[in-house]
Amino acid sequence: MSIGLVFCAVFAVTASRISHAGLEHFSPEERARILQHGPWPPHVAREASNRVSSSLPAARFGEQLFFDRRLSVNGSISCASCHVPEFDFTDRRPTAAGLADTDRNTLSLTNARLNRWFGWAGATDSLWAASLRPMTDAREMGSAERHVTEVVRTQPDLACAYRRTFGAAPSATDDDHVLSDVGKALAAFQSRLVSGRTPFDAFRDALARGDRRAQARYPDAAQRGLKLFVGRAQCNLCHLGPQFTNGEFDKVGISVRRPDGRIDWGRFDGIKAQQASRFSLTGRFNDDPARSRGVSSRHVALTGENYGQFRVPGLRNVARTAPYMHDGSVPTLTDVVRHYSTIDALKLHLAMPHAHGDPGGDLPPRPAESVLRALDLTERDIADLVAFLHTLNDARPRASMGGHKPASCVRRGALSELGVQSMPDRS
Repeated sequence: MSIGLVFCAVFAVTASRISHAGLEHFSPEERARILQHGPWPPHVAREASNRVSSSLPAARFGEQLFFDRRLSVNGSISCASCHVPEFDFTDRRPTAAGLADTDRNTLSLTNARLNRWFGWAGATDSLWAASLRPMTDAREMGSAERHVTEVVRTQPDLACAYRRTFGAAPSATDDDHVLSDVGKALAAFQSRLVSGRTPFDAFRDALARGDRRAQARYPDAAQRGLKLFVGRAQCNLCHLGPQFTNGEFDKVGISVRRPDGRIDWGRFDGIKAQQASRFSLTGRFNDDPARSRGVSSRHVALTGENYGQFRVPGLRNVARTAPYMHDGSVPTLTDVVRHYSTIDALKLHLAMPHAHGDPGGDLPPRPAESVLRALDLTERDIADLVAFLHTLNDARPRASMGGHKPASCVRRGALSELGVQSMPDRS
């Protein structure tokens, strides 16, 4: 073999080693789990329960409502007071504060359209119904339903936007119909708050096409954290799919006792609220004649297992939404991972109350336990998982939306100023 051929062979082997240096080895099973977290953004079917979900005039009306303080009882609070665009539509507080302090942390609205249940306890089953609840909560916006509908009827800019969106003036007699339309316009705006692509997505897609050079650009610590996430730590049992959530609820070892001594039973109370709501998908305001989105709402049932369960949140942009958990009691991502590393499975078991039995009968068995177990992570493991979670942030700048003042019936072009993209509809 000539010296030139030997040199070329050595150079090729060396270049291959350099280009693949730092690549974590993923088993076929781990690779398959990683690929399940994409592609992003996903294709999403049209929201049949909301006839204006993909309407641009509705989204512009919804944006106007989102920043309008007139909807609150004293004109001081808007949806954006807690869901601040610069903070990924959270407020960086342990628990939300409107007219008074509340009990739960403010969930981000980014990617909310992908949810099946809404809020920490799933008290509503559609994005448009979820948009109504804060308006009438005494501690948030404090309005009566009649106040909201009268503001929409009597304020010229809102009445104009309503007509442009729904093709008719707001009903003078049917408050519920007007209120549900307000929720649907708000949902049309929020459904466009979709996070962008992330370093993880670039790695995931490179893994799918076998591009090892592109994979090598993903940070070593993030690769180790990802291997833990889909492997030994089994985080993906709950945080799965493109949004990194199963969309359901679980107990996570956080106390359900509020500072004032009351108990927050989470999902148990959420199911009761959803079933009692006249704005549920099982009711007359669902715009889908087939009621296809109402199947889960009809069949969800209260069980002892629901006590103390809270939402499994999606993890996209999670590093921007501190503090964490339903009560905002965990300040940083490192603290979150350390919590799961040391979680006490016995306390999880003992925290589950027995369901009530019939008089004289046997008590039903204690509900099924959480899948959570102490992970016993090292400090390096914790740092690697946090490094991975940071790669779920998109690169879009947080746009400032202060001083929202529509110049006409509905200010045009504001959606693009949010720095958000439109979720594609697939009917």
